[in-house]
Amino acid sequence: MTDRTARVERTTRESSIIVEWNLDGTGKTDISTGVPFFDHMLTALGAHGSFDLTVKAEGDIDIEAHHTVEDTSIVLGQALGQALGDKRGIRRFGDCYIPMDETLAHAVVDVSGRPYCVHTGEPEHMLHTVIGGYPSAPYSTVINRHVFESLALNARIALHVRVLYGRDPHHITEAEYKAVARALRAAVEPDPRVGGIPSTKGTL
Repeated sequence: MTDRTARVERTTRESSIIVEWNLDGTGKTDISTGVPFFDHMLTALGAHGSFDLTVKAEGDIDIEAHHTVEDTSIVLGQALGQALGDKRGIRRFGDCYIPMDETLAHAVVDVSGRPYCVHTGEPEHMLHTVIGGYPSAPYSTVINRHVFESLALNARIALHVRVLYGRDPHHITEAEYKAVARALRAAVEPDPRVGGIPSTKGTL
């Protein structure tokens, strides 16, 4: 299997993002987005996916964290898609349940080449919860769905994320990110029984 790494840069009037992603890493991360809770989540994504992940983002967090989180998620998806290459020899499918105290989250991935995202089960209070804040930029949990959608659409994967139950917004969000990390890890792993593209169509 060839080197599965990518480096993607994206600059707009709202943000400047650099992402480096090594699918065959050991979980080393270097994350700086200006949004501390988002840094915490992306560190978990790299660590629990066993991906080497570098994310450097500068954005208009003086307005709100939304643009920076959204744009970083877009670039993460682009980097994941590039690192996957032709997807030869991977398992393709992966899923994982993650418990975090009172919370249980589940993520399922198909590295399908057909982008789709389903995000369900978050309790109503996640629409209004803010984690962190002054003097740093807070993270609004309403953006969780948008993060996973942006990742899936730009990586061209099918991603289903659901919260079976939970109460604490920190636990719910972190369980989701960790479940996605572990499901991605399983899906992109080399399968010793598969030498070609894991599809009857011959392409993904």
